[in-house]
Amino acid sequence: MISIRVEQLYKNYGDVQALHDISFEIDKGELFGFIGPDGAGKTTLFRILTTLILMDKGHATVEGLDVVKDYRKLRSMLGYMPGRFSLYQDLTVEENLQFFASIFGTTIRENYELIRDIYIQIEPFKKRLAGKLSGGMKQKLALSCALIHKPVVLVLDEPTTGVDAVSRTEIWDMLKKLKTEGITIIVSTPYMDEAELCDRVALIQHGQIMKIARPDQIIEDYRKILYAVKTNNTYQLIQDLKEFPGTSTAFPFGQSVHFTPIDDSFKIDKLSAFLSQRSHQNIDVQKIKPSVEDCFMELMVEKSINKRQKL
Repeated sequence: MISIRVEQLYKNYGDVQALHDISFEIDKGELFGFIGPDGAGKTTLFRILTTLILMDKGHATVEGLDVVKDYRKLRSMLGYMPGRFSLYQDLTVEENLQFFASIFGTTIRENYELIRDIYIQIEPFKKRLAGKLSGGMKQKLALSCALIHKPVVLVLDEPTTGVDAVSRTEIWDMLKKLKTEGITIIVSTPYMDEAELCDRVALIQHGQIMKIARPDQIIEDYRKILYAVKTNNTYQLIQDLKEFPGTSTAFPFGQSVHFTPIDDSFKIDKLSAFLSQRSHQNIDVQKIKPSVEDCFMELMVEKSINKRQKL
């Protein structure tokens, strides 16, 4: 059963193209991720789906209801957590939660079991002003407020941005549990490693969806041979790899550079010799398996090449 359906969605802000020909479907009870950097169009899309702004062209439904015509009905069914902390900072944790519960005609007690696992971590601070909470606690409170009326669809815009690693894990554990409750969850994130925690993901960049698939399928579809290259000078390594005759792509990944050769004739010895001539030391070249981020970067390159060919 389809929970969310979007067809040929467009949205511009003046001369800036925020969304271009966006189409997708999300199944009921699915945990669906939109993966992409800042400015990719994730927030604009979420604001359209939560009836906060209008699209320029296209059509979108949530639980069979039109996001424009049926916005009043939809707002009682949606739980929305925006990327920017938007709760009342001069109210306490408990007061914020009570306020949002009352808006939807419910109480904290009625739906406490739904939020218990995440709220229990901030409940000892329920008398503290929301503005005085840490980043992780603010996100946990915002998630609790978005859930307190037991929404049918939960929309989370970068819920783990700016929080510590432990809080990131706790939030994702909570989302997995909510999925078992039959709640449809759509979440956006700039963190590529979080893609693997979703049932399916849409890789989005410059307002366009490049690919929609299961995370494991995205990785399986990566056809190039990938290497991790390390030397004593990572910055210079990036520059030199771009000048190596056999380079297709080279992108920095932490302490190494992920490198793809132009074709199968590539030899590690040739690259090592080339780097030695450029005064690199401690040269290490290892064949590796791709991550979702590698796939994202490859799709960006392909899209750029296709765009140039059309000009």
